[in-house]
Amino acid sequence: MTGSIRRDVREIETPGGPGRAHVDRPARARGTVVLGHGAGGGLGAIDLAIAREVLVGAGWAVALVEQPWLVAGRRVAGRPPTLDAAWVPIVEALATGRGKLPRPLVLGGRSAGARVACRTVGPLEADAALLLSFPLHPPGQPEKLRAHELALAPDPSWVVQGQVDAFGTPEEVRAHLPAGATLLEVPGGHSFPKGSRSALTSALTSVVGMLPG
Repeated sequence: MTGSIRRDVREIETPGGPGRAHVDRPARARGTVVLGHGAGGGLGAIDLAIAREVLVGAGWAVALVEQPWLVAGRRVAGRPPTLDAAWVPIVEALATGRGKLPRPLVLGGRSAGARVACRTVGPLEADAALLLSFPLHPPGQPEKLRAHELALAPDPSWVVQGQVDAFGTPEEVRAHLPAGATLLEVPGGHSFPKGSRSALTSALTSVVGMLPG
């Protein structure tokens, strides 16, 4: 990709307090990907970083969203309804008004952020989803499935899952993939090590080639 990239940070009010979107927008962006972080960390996860790098390099606008609990300096995420209630107005603000980001709109994130994306793709009329380390169940509790959330993922969707993810192996996730979803396996567990960089880059580059628009 050639051309300039505009970078800015937008603070957006939500029912849970201000959230924050870190936006990278190439000139003549092909569309927008909005990604949320997990419940145990911020935007520094390697899969989020590589996703932004690959997507922006391919001409997509990317917004990495910090939930209000993280912006406020709290260490523990809120319950799912509070995460959704904050996420929706943040995405709506990015998609409307002055400086709005272009469609098609792809929602996603890692771990808890992937769950939020699945639960809100309908109200936000997302065109696709990119789910990193989807937590199909809590570690050691395969009976507590979140397959009903994964089932909400739109067609098309992509799931990038570590081969030994304690929150759901690729084999477990594959059994619950909705129609139109593609699973990509990457070496590593729920939080990818630095050694997974090459495999993550390859997987996410493959996803970019299949995105709508």
